[in-house]
Amino acid sequence: MPAKKSDESKLAKLKKEYKKFQEKYDLPSFNELNENFGVEKAAEVETDFTIREIRKQISEKAYNYLRFVETLINPVSAPMSIMTLVKTFGVEEKERLTDVYKKLMKNELQLVSVDIEYSEKKEADFIKNTNKIWKEIQKDFLEVIKAVEKSWEEKAPDKNRKYFG
Repeated sequence: MPAKKSDESKLAKLKKEYKKFQEKYDLPSFNELNENFGVEKAAEVETDFTIREIRKQISEKAYNYLRFVETLINPVSAPMSIMTLVKTFGVEEKERLTDVYKKLMKNELQLVSVDIEYSEKKEADFIKNTNKIWKEIQKDFLEVIKAVEKSWEEKAPDKNRKYFG
């Protein structure tokens, strides 16, 4: 469905506003952040704090991945699908996920500081740092997924077996 003219102008305004911050704080391009974090959603919010709205979109995705990794590392009350997936992890996958978790958790702690006391510079630093972390963990996530897919195929349950509960 094509965007409405007013939506396009909101997005254009957001990009224009972001460009100022990008140049001032040497931030990643809007397109890069949008590809990685969907920051265009910030155009829906009317605000005087554009950089904070963009940071909120970024931190939301980072938080979601943090919770997902927590569930994989410690699947105490996780759904059956997660439990089945976790059983395919080898030592290397667990170590990678632990490293990812540490990076995301450190980032989450930085977010608390940024969220408590507004500072344009802190917001910009958080955006840069989270984008850097995302680039690092993206590779790790892909490696874990590839290893799990391979392990899953090798350990796939017999298709003729049925569950009779």
